[in-house]
Amino acid sequence: MDLRLQGKTALITGSTAGIGLAIASTLQEEGAAVIINGRTRQRIDQSLAKLGNGATGIVADLTTKEGREVLYQQVRHVDILVNNLGIFESKALTDVAEEDWSKFFDVNVVSGAVLSKHYFAAMRNKNWGRVIFIASEAGINVPADMIPYGVSKAAQTALARGLAETTAGTGITVNTVLPGPTRSEGVDRFLASLDFGNSGDEGERQFLRKLRPTSLLGRFAEAKEVATLVAYLASPLASATNGAALRVEGGLLRNVF
Repeated sequence: MDLRLQGKTALITGSTAGIGLAIASTLQEEGAAVIINGRTRQRIDQSLAKLGNGATGIVADLTTKEGREVLYQQVRHVDILVNNLGIFESKALTDVAEEDWSKFFDVNVVSGAVLSKHYFAAMRNKNWGRVIFIASEAGINVPADMIPYGVSKAAQTALARGLAETTAGTGITVNTVLPGPTRSEGVDRFLASLDFGNSGDEGERQFLRKLRPTSLLGRFAEAKEVATLVAYLASPLASATNGAALRVEGGLLRNVF
């Protein structure tokens, strides 16, 4: 299927690995000019080498005003903004420090809110645009060991819905994607921190059996499987999908609506 992304420019935040890099690769395959983002030149260069010609990278910490200003100076407008930047960790609520709450909201919520505000004006002028937030099923099914993360992802989903309300009658859409456990180097470190092993299928099986037993997929998703849904939402073909939270969590969530 041709997603008609030729001539579109896409910015994907936090995109030097995992889901973010897979989204960049998939959008590029569909003809979009992609801009990736990370905090170090080394990671950017490594990722650009994987993407090949046509992709560009911006070194900036988008959780800070200074980092966002660097981005704004280099990228004036985009057609597609994918707010993928995010952090997660496993920690009991009793061990969560007060400053942890600010960290989760600054990274997972505020950065995407501010970037969306900045690039939204140009989208309105063109009467076309796509804003996509990469949230998580944890925003609905909040894990007991990841409460700040789950709360921030619920807030992110609410943010996207509120922003979508401002797009009525335009060619702009705002949607959220809810991945479940997905293979990435960050998740390998996460599994190691839970003593489920640092790689391989056995760590995943233990995690799903003990902590996510409702998964119908029975394995971690591949980043490409998430990216495929994001690419569709970014395309003109998805013009009737707006203000939605779409799942790609392997059937982990049992609620119908």
